[in-house]
Amino acid sequence: MTVPLHFDAIVVGAGQAGPPLAGRLTDDGQTVAVVERKLVGGTCVNYGCIPTKTLVASAHAAHVARRGAEFGVGTGDISVDMSKVKARKDKVMLGDRHGVESWLDGMAGCTLIRGHARFEDPHTMRVGDELISAERIFLNVGGRAVVPDMPGLADLDYLTNVGVLDLDTLPEHLVIIGGSYIALEFAQMYRRFGAQVTVIEKGPRLTSREDEDVSVAIRDILEAEGITVITDATAIRFRKLDKGFEVTPRDGADPVHGSHVLVAVGRRPNTDDLGLDRAGVEVDGRGYVVVDDELRTTAGHIWAMGDCNGKGAFTHTSYNDFEIVAANLLDDDPRRVSDRVPTYALYIDPPLGRAGMTVDEVRASGRRALVGKRPMTRVGRAVEKGETQGFMKIVVDADTEEILGAAILGVGGDEVIHSILDIMSAKKPYTAISRTMHIHPTVSELVPTMLQGMTPL
Repeated sequence: MTVPLHFDAIVVGAGQAGPPLAGRLTDDGQTVAVVERKLVGGTCVNYGCIPTKTLVASAHAAHVARRGAEFGVGTGDISVDMSKVKARKDKVMLGDRHGVESWLDGMAGCTLIRGHARFEDPHTMRVGDELISAERIFLNVGGRAVVPDMPGLADLDYLTNVGVLDLDTLPEHLVIIGGSYIALEFAQMYRRFGAQVTVIEKGPRLTSREDEDVSVAIRDILEAEGITVITDATAIRFRKLDKGFEVTPRDGADPVHGSHVLVAVGRRPNTDDLGLDRAGVEVDGRGYVVVDDELRTTAGHIWAMGDCNGKGAFTHTSYNDFEIVAANLLDDDPRRVSDRVPTYALYIDPPLGRAGMTVDEVRASGRRALVGKRPMTRVGRAVEKGETQGFMKIVVDADTEEILGAAILGVGGDEVIHSILDIMSAKKPYTAISRTMHIHPTVSELVPTMLQGMTPL
């Protein structure tokens, strides 16, 4: 019988939470096995934030160049070399991946094992022909794109967020199925590269988790750049053609002819092939690992971090998961998932920065609230930069004066939101911002003005 190689801890997955946790555990004198079946760095480094935001930067450069005449700058004809765009993306992404790999390889007490880990029993995992065991096990296995069963889709060479990153030529007409964050970032990006782009969303509006005014403004921004948006696509079906394909969004609608299709309708956790039942680890109806407020699973010696636990599907939530686990295990610092304020961004241009509740959620809660809203046309810095699309919105509890949520859709919105987020996290009243003198000219300076002019919700 094969005797397992024993470690103090096993970390399954080298995404955003796994490597820093391995670093903390080895600094504590523990031996750690980090198991990665594919690419070190996880989604963020290889298929998410790093490559996509690098592409967004290239697309922004093309957009600004085309607008040069508005600023008195002669730029001539603008062309985009997709092979060079991809090469730049690859360089940035590979540099980040190699950095994490070097960190793990040089980490005393850490062993990086390549392969797919599955539980044999609550403390033992098999990776290929090798058995490893540990007192504590941490899951950081991430997620993958959902590909729905749409008629005719299987006949096409469709793209997901992974495959689209390998394109080094410009699609003639990119059709994107989905109307949320990944979908819209790629939509604007490829439109700015020069492709025709159509977004098809099954629901009544884009970004359904946002308030309707935010959704409307986002649609306006995209359509102003020549992106076609089709909503209420209740019966999407595809038909392969000799050249490209056609997609019909709903019964009776005219088909759309496309050259490439990107499916971006959501993600699912990578928990279906881990043997979790052998370890006593429960998952919910959507496959997410069930965890408590300290990210401990139903097996007391196993934790789940990152996209696989259903507590957030962002790099920052994954890294914060690591911080919570490390604080509780190593620092005698009782941190909880419920302590953090939900926050994220949509990286279209201009970006959307979000924190806390939407106005719709506050209204549904029945509490007394105040709301403030200002268009970006009121922001001097935005006018100076020629980027006045969008608006700011904030909602405050009328009784406690605590900020409940905010949406900053506009230039710098992904940065401005943090001044609001910090106050929310500190549980300070909104007056901590409204009475603060901000620098002029900045985007942030309108936040106090907005808070000073709130009205009952």
